[in-house]
Amino acid sequence: MLTKRLIPCLDIKNGRVVKGIKFKNLNDAGDPVKLAKFYYQEGADELAILDITATLESRQTIIKLINDISQQVFIPLTVGGGVRKLADIKALLRAGADKVAINTAAVENPELISRAARRFGSQCIVVAIDAKRRPAKITGWEVMINTGTKSTGGDVIKWAQVAAGLGAGEILLTSIDRDGTQSGYDLELLQAISQSVTIPVIASGGAGSAEDIYQAFAAGQADTALVAGLLHFGTLRIKDLKKYLISKKIKIRL
Repeated sequence: MLTKRLIPCLDIKNGRVVKGIKFKNLNDAGDPVKLAKFYYQEGADELAILDITATLESRQTIIKLINDISQQVFIPLTVGGGVRKLADIKALLRAGADKVAINTAAVENPELISRAARRFGSQCIVVAIDAKRRPAKITGWEVMINTGTKSTGGDVIKWAQVAAGLGAGEILLTSIDRDGTQSGYDLELLQAISQSVTIPVIASGGAGSAEDIYQAFAAGQADTALVAGLLHFGTLRIKDLKKYLISKKIKIRL
């Protein structure tokens, strides 16, 4: 069994960490550099830093912030938001990112995935997918872009397979329906994607308890769990989560 990973996620807006529900009603959660350093000291396996308004505001990701964080923490950083071209990826990697997440631009220009994988290596390229469950009478999930504000009509499972085939190293899968609700990950969605691709899948959206994270690994078959509000607002701490997962026979670094 491969070692599972626990990744705190810092959603950034106006230089601050924020957290909302279903991508809306954002609340301030703290200073990103301080939080990043705290999670590093707590034993996070990696960090995800997502500039959630960069695409909507048609600007580049916050390069200086990434540089500041990379000088404070020494675990892998996955950075996303506003990535539109190879030059954006290069700039983030030079600023200290280890992996770069591409979402909207990958959907609009799938060739970006293959070009980025060839140039920087698949291990650096994460395709982020924002999934929204289709209406009750229609099965499956739809791919959403522009921070969940624009429907594409595309099928999430098919898109995940295409992204993997083009050279993505990981899939960052967020359930918009569960985001910020603390009602648990969408396990059906997670399992469907995990069984459809051979690359690692990162579960995102809905963690409300240690049991939810366990289920993402056990039932959802995810390789990694992304956690935000559960940690930001002090409900649980990383070390406690890891001890719980170990007690449930999940292989994870303490």
